[in-house]
Amino acid sequence: MHPYNRLPSSGHSTPSPPPSPLRSPRLRHSRSKGARFTQAQQPGRTFPQRLAWLILSVLLRRQGIFLFAPLIYISGMLLYMGTVSFDVVPVIKHRPAPGSVYRSPQLLAKLRHEMDSDNTSTDAISTIWKHSYKGGQWKPCINNSSGGLPESNGYIYVEANGGLNQQRTSICNAVAVAGYLNATLVIPNFHFHSIWRDPSKFSEIYDEEYFIKTLENDVRIVNKIPEYIMERFDHNMTNVYNFRIKAWSSIQYYKDTVLPRLLEELVIRISPFANRLSFDAPPAVQRLRCLANYKALRFSNPILSLGEILVSRMRERSASNGGKYISVHLRFEEDMVAFSCCIFDGGHKELEDMKAAREKGWKGKFTKPGRVIRPGAIRVNGKCPMTPLEVGLMLRGMGFDNSTFIYLASGKIYDAERNMAPLLEMFPNLLTKEMLASPEELSPFKNFSSRMAAIDYTVCLHSEVFVTTQGGNFPHFLMGHRRYLYGGHSKTIRPDKRKLALLFDNPTIGWKNFKRHMLNMRSHSDSKGFELKRPNDSIYTFPCPDCMCFTNKSNDTKSSLAP
Repeated sequence: MHPYNRLPSSGHSTPSPPPSPLRSPRLRHSRSKGARFTQAQQPGRTFPQRLAWLILSVLLRRQGIFLFAPLIYISGMLLYMGTVSFDVVPVIKHRPAPGSVYRSPQLLAKLRHEMDSDNTSTDAISTIWKHSYKGGQWKPCINNSSGGLPESNGYIYVEANGGLNQQRTSICNAVAVAGYLNATLVIPNFHFHSIWRDPSKFSEIYDEEYFIKTLENDVRIVNKIPEYIMERFDHNMTNVYNFRIKAWSSIQYYKDTVLPRLLEELVIRISPFANRLSFDAPPAVQRLRCLANYKALRFSNPILSLGEILVSRMRERSASNGGKYISVHLRFEEDMVAFSCCIFDGGHKELEDMKAAREKGWKGKFTKPGRVIRPGAIRVNGKCPMTPLEVGLMLRGMGFDNSTFIYLASGKIYDAERNMAPLLEMFPNLLTKEMLASPEELSPFKNFSSRMAAIDYTVCLHSEVFVTTQGGNFPHFLMGHRRYLYGGHSKTIRPDKRKLALLFDNPTIGWKNFKRHMLNMRSHSDSKGFELKRPNDSIYTFPCPDCMCFTNKSNDTKSSLAP
C-alpha cells in the first residue's frame, strides 16, 4: 500500500500540499494578485499617498535596510548642518519675574480714572487706628536716680559717626556704658561724614546744658577732659588709647576688657562708636538708654522752636481734619537711589547719574570684580526705595483722599520736578519745611543736613499718621518715640514692599482690588502698632517694656509686663 493511504481520509482523493514558505514566489504572486484586486476595488489615491505606500512597501519587503537607518540619519544631519550658518543665534524671549520691573506709571495711568471718581472713601485720617490694648495702656515710667555718684573710674571719649539718628544711638549707648562702668562721659564728638557733610557739634543739635542736668544723678558728663590728664598725651586725643570694639558687643565685654584699661589710663577713646553695644542688656543698662533717649536728649532751642512753629502751621492748615495731618518719610534722594542699585523710568540719564553718584559716594564699592547687581531681584525683595508716585498711589488706595494734608520729610528728591509731579497731583495739600517756613527762618539750618533732619523729626513726631517708605534709623527712632508718646502705639504705616512690588507690576488689577489690598495693609500696620521688645530688638524702636509700664484700667495698677 502506498504510504499516503495510511493517512485518515479528509474527503479529498489527494492529500493537501504543505503551506508555502512566507517568502516563496507563490505567496508573493498570490498576494500581488490580491493587492491588485483590492486596489481595483478602492477609490483612487493621491500622489503623496501612493508614494508613501510605495516607500512603506519597499521597507517592509527589504527589512535589512533598517540596519543602515542610523548611517542614513547621520549622513542627512551632516549634509543639513553644512548648509546652515552658525552665526545665527535663536531668539529666546525672556519674561521678567513678576514684580521685578518698575511699571508703576503704567498702573497709575490705568487706575487714574477709577481712583479719581471713587467717592467711597471715608474720613480715613480720623478713623485709621482701630486696635488698642484691651484693658489698659502703656505709660512712660523712667525714674531718675536720687542719690549721689561714687568717685569716677576715668573718662570715656567717643566719636559718633553717621547721620542724625545713628549719632543718637551712639550718644545713648555711651551714656549707658559710662554709667555702668562708673565713668565720666565726655560730650560725644561727631564725625564729618562724606554723605551727610554736616560739621555740626553736639550743642548745635541738642540742648547740651539740659542733657547734662537731666543725667547728673546717673552719669557724670563733662565738656572736656581736665588739662592735667591731657598733659600726659601732649594735649592730643590721637595719642589716647583707642579701643576698636566689635559691633554689638555685650556690656560684660566692657566690664571685663575696657574697665581695666580705663582704670590704668584714666582716659580711653572709642572710635567709631555706632552700634557698639548689644541691644540685649540688663535692666540697669536699659534704664540708662531710656533716660538718655526719651528724657535727656532734647533738640537745641533754635531747632525746637522752628519745629514747633511748623507743627502749629500744619495743624492750622488741616483744621478741617481736626488739626490732624499725615507725615511721610520719603527716601528718594540721589544717594539713596544710587545706593539701592534699582532701575526706575529715567532712562539713560538716570543710569549715568546713578553711576556717577555711586562712584562719588562709595568709590569702587559697586564695581569690584565679581560683584553682580540684579535690580530685578532687589525690587522683588522689597529693597527699592518707593517713588513719590508709588507713595501717592498707596495712600489713595488706603483711603486718604486728595484733601488730606501731608507733611513730606525728605532731603533733595532726585529729579524732583519730574518725580514729584504725580504725588502733587494726587495730594495737592502736600507741604515741606521749605514750603511752611520762610527762607529767613530756614537760613540758619539750610546747609546742615542733621539740623534739617531734626526739624523733620519734630514735625513727624506730632503727626496723626507717620508713613515710613524705606527703613533706616530715622523711622526706627520715630516709631519708638511715637510709642513712648502715644500709649505704646506707634501710629505708623509700614507698607509690605514685597507685596507692593507685585501689585505695582500687575497690569490686570482693577482699582477695587488694589484698594482692598491697600486697606488690608493699613490694617496690618495698625495691628502691629503695639509691639513689645524681644531680646535682640532695638530699645529705640520698641520702648515697651523697658521704658514704659502697662497700666490696667480696672484697678490702675502698674506692671512692667503686658498681660
